[in-house]
Amino acid sequence: MGERTVGGPVAAISPVQQMLASGTGALLTSLFVTPLDVVKIRLQAQQAPFHQALGCESAPWVGVSRSSKWKCFLYCNGLMDHIYVCQNGTSCSNWYRKPTHFSGTLDAFVKITRHEGLRSLWSGLPPTLVMAVPATVIYFTCYDQLRDFLWFGLGLQGSHVPLLAGGLARLGAVTVISPLELVRTKMQSRKLTYSELQVCIRSAVAQGGLLSLWRGWGPTVLRDVPFSALYWFNYELVKAQLCEQYGTPKANFSISFTAGAVSGAIAAILTLPFDVVKTRRQIQLGEMESLGVSKKGTISTWHMMKEIWCELGYRGLFAGFMPRVIKVAPACAVMISSYEFGKAFFQKANLDRQRLAV
Repeated sequence: MGERTVGGPVAAISPVQQMLASGTGALLTSLFVTPLDVVKIRLQAQQAPFHQALGCESAPWVGVSRSSKWKCFLYCNGLMDHIYVCQNGTSCSNWYRKPTHFSGTLDAFVKITRHEGLRSLWSGLPPTLVMAVPATVIYFTCYDQLRDFLWFGLGLQGSHVPLLAGGLARLGAVTVISPLELVRTKMQSRKLTYSELQVCIRSAVAQGGLLSLWRGWGPTVLRDVPFSALYWFNYELVKAQLCEQYGTPKANFSISFTAGAVSGAIAAILTLPFDVVKTRRQIQLGEMESLGVSKKGTISTWHMMKEIWCELGYRGLFAGFMPRVIKVAPACAVMISSYEFGKAFFQKANLDRQRLAV
């Protein structure tokens, strides 16, 4: 489908080309954001060393006893959050508990590069890309296809179109990826072979039913679907206003970058309480998978929010405000501008091919 501009649709690009553009954007975003998160994790590890924090901290909403053999922490490559389960003595814990002392973020960048090599800034990237790139390709391609179908197929107008398309696209991506993320956590925590994994999944389905593969789906949807709906609503709005302001019919790289950063920051702020709950739920599920236990009962997202509010007040629901905005805004900017650049490249290539064919 074509992309909508001030003058109407432009040269069409195929879904495959959209997938290539979004896949390239996903790789670039991960390469850009991962060092920031690695430094964040290393600074956190300095405050709570591995040998002092083996196993995640207890909390009333988890309801499961810890083994002293595990350490769970959240890792983000700019596209998705992943639970990283470290077992004491593994290569994962080796880079997590490096003895280097850092006085701040810049100092951490310098010392990690000097003493451990540049590659250490991208620790943990390959396994998360296996999940993040396909999820991003599904998400962005579905958004463009749904948006164009609503605009050009059904003839719908108004700012609610990107809102609806963004929410539905994210819902589809989360639903597809959620069981795969659970499988990845099982493999990482228990070091299972593929045959053992098959037995493990069959056992889980037999005990908890098919829906047990989508544990944690609810909190993820409550955070990611509103985020995506708000993000695309604001992105299309800001992009159109910037195009009008600069008198250009189509967004260039700088316009896409600016619109992506602004809309990403707004969506990150408005959905922060859901992000706090999602983070805690992810760590909880990571622990349970690593320990091989089942949680007794299910605590709803709203109940967990209420507990956080009672324990820490509104500050608890908005914990990590600045780190989230600082991470999400540039990640959104890099992803969307790379994606738009990729689409523009394919549009130009298709136009050139059409001219040559005439």
